[in-house]
Amino acid sequence: MQTKLLAACAFVLGAITATGASAAGAANAAADGPYPNRPITFVLSASAGGASDSVTRILAEDLSTRLGQPVVVENKPGGGGIIGTTAVAKARPDGYTILFTFPQAVLNNRFLYSKLPYDPVRDLTFITEVSGGDMVMTVPAALPITNITELLAYGGRHGLTFGNWGPGSYAHLIATYLGKSKKIGVTPISYKGESPMLQDVAGGNVNVAVSTLIAAQPYLQNGRLRAIAVTGGKRLPSLASVPTLAEQGLSEPEYDMTGLLLMMAPTGTPAPILERLEKEVRAAIDNPKFRARLQPLGLYAIGKGAAAARKHYDEMYPVQERLVKISGARLD
Repeated sequence: MQTKLLAACAFVLGAITATGASAAGAANAAADGPYPNRPITFVLSASAGGASDSVTRILAEDLSTRLGQPVVVENKPGGGGIIGTTAVAKARPDGYTILFTFPQAVLNNRFLYSKLPYDPVRDLTFITEVSGGDMVMTVPAALPITNITELLAYGGRHGLTFGNWGPGSYAHLIATYLGKSKKIGVTPISYKGESPMLQDVAGGNVNVAVSTLIAAQPYLQNGRLRAIAVTGGKRLPSLASVPTLAEQGLSEPEYDMTGLLLMMAPTGTPAPILERLEKEVRAAIDNPKFRARLQPLGLYAIGKGAAAARKHYDEMYPVQERLVKISGARLD
């Protein structure tokens, strides 16, 4: 009850702040002339070369045509999304600096840090969820584990080492939750990214890990890893024989882990600009060609708009708060 009350208060405060900021933003936008009349920058809080970078650039390419202005992607990785998110949260709210980031930056970090350089509710507003990607749980091919039942049995006898791509990451939170909820010994092993993590799993140095499909695919294809589950609500087309966690009895919302790419703008960005961006992004995402370009990345398009993104955020809030609390993770 207290958590919901705090979340509601934060939302109301953010709305009040946004009202004043929006008026200032509208005045700035009016002074600039019709939108857009100059290049737009998409700030991605991740490194170049990954799946999220590919999606952002695909969308930027499409929107540059639809909007009639260049759309430039600027990568600002680091700090669990804090660097890129801060840059946009403090940017002029005129529609020319747009954030592409992940739930960790605007949700999990609220519980992992005692203080952030931005307030996600006060300083940022949703445009849409761009894409999602269900994760795949893998084990070394040499390990005699083919499903969740066997994983839990093995963990009960020997304990589990569970790879993740950093303290406080979804993979880390799921590892600690699995251990405590199933009362088995789970030791989270943190890495600086998916690549070194999967190398260690494939080499038999770690028992299990959760990762994006695109990162695990080479190891699945060469037979060094075995997929035992996927994290989303349905099976992946490219791994149709691999059941979901829910199908195997892990149906709690804590296990519903999807890699989301969020599109946000600084609070105070004028409503007509937000509406234009949402409209054009929805049109781009609804294009079958866009969706087809996401499939090889192991991703699917969302693009349901700002209201749906905010609703999903509110639904994730108590779940992620609970996961961080159970993990005991702190990053400051």
